[in-house]
Amino acid sequence: NLLKGTIPKTLFNISFKVLDLSRNKFSGSLPSHFNGRQDMGLLYLHDNEFSGPVPSALLENVMLLDLRNNNLSGTIPDFGSNQYILYLLLRGNTLTGHIPTSLCELKSIKVLDLANNIFNGSIPSCLNNISFGRSLDYEMDPDHGDSFGIVNGENDLEAYSRSFISRFLNLPLEVDIDYSGYLEFTVEFASKRRYESYGGESFDLMFGLDLSSNELSGEIPKELGDFERLRALNLSHNSLSGVVPERISSLMDIESIDLSSNMLHGLIPHDLTKLDYLVVFNVSYNNMSGSIPSQGKFLTLDETNYIGNPFLCGSPVNRSCEDNNTNGFKETDNESIDGGSAIDIETFFWSLAATYGITWMAFVVFLCFDSPWRGAWFRRVDAFINLFKCVCIQVS
Repeated sequence: NLLKGTIPKTLFNISFKVLDLSRNKFSGSLPSHFNGRQDMGLLYLHDNEFSGPVPSALLENVMLLDLRNNNLSGTIPDFGSNQYILYLLLRGNTLTGHIPTSLCELKSIKVLDLANNIFNGSIPSCLNNISFGRSLDYEMDPDHGDSFGIVNGENDLEAYSRSFISRFLNLPLEVDIDYSGYLEFTVEFASKRRYESYGGESFDLMFGLDLSSNELSGEIPKELGDFERLRALNLSHNSLSGVVPERISSLMDIESIDLSSNMLHGLIPHDLTKLDYLVVFNVSYNNMSGSIPSQGKFLTLDETNYIGNPFLCGSPVNRSCEDNNTNGFKETDNESIDGGSAIDIETFFWSLAATYGITWMAFVVFLCFDSPWRGAWFRRVDAFINLFKCVCIQVS
């Protein structure tokens, strides 16, 4: 719709299971606190014009929070109090600061989308505390009377989600419901170079982390390799440095890895060829070097995944590895290129200074000789001074 204006703060004092105000033109700030207990299931506020900070109260007892594509600013608040949120989508705002380590406490997250903001600093290594589809093993929660069906080692994530919705619908946990039909779960997420909507069965199988288009720096934490069921990892368009961690090859269910437009260097880990579901592996516009793996799913990847890495070699880029050195090829060449440039610039400036010095010395020597040229020079100087005096007198 095209609804606009501010949302009445009293709206958030009503207990609801699903609130969808997305794709409108609502503006103003979000309420900083709520009165009374809220049992919000799904909260869709994306594609509006909300501004101001993200209230921490929004995350209390919510399973899905979608604030994508607004004008929200400030830092991410402390969301550590909610152990049951599955989807946190903050893409396309102007959020700043470091990615808080409190996000590591949201252990049930299946999809975390922080792309297209202004986050800086390094990626917290503690993000490996988040499940991203790994088995859950929670103890009894005294605030909710149970652990939503996940007790004593039950490892079925679908049962976890089903029991969560059973609570919202006031149904017994043993009732087998098709919750996707009741509440029409949908999540939009970028994967395999496409921005798609996931619902139904695909909703249950989507596990993704998107930190792209921020100002993140530092190395890629090797702990990201612990996300064994992750299907999409996007760290593109940041300022990440270092090498691609070997442990990323442990992401056995991964379908899309986008590391493009960073400052990564070194070799592409050969163990990535063991990833049977890999469709996208994009390292374009980095400083990668060495040979491109030629086994497994890498046989299906074309040159577009490697653009901007002149020191990669292999059939996808039509560059023979026999003409390249091994490790350190680019670094060595860069050093010699940069060194040569520095020498050339230094020589240029010294030559320029010497030329000016010699010119002025020749002019001074010229004035010391008694010659017709000297007399003509001083007569021209006197004429110019007299002209300047006349102009000043007339102006005054």
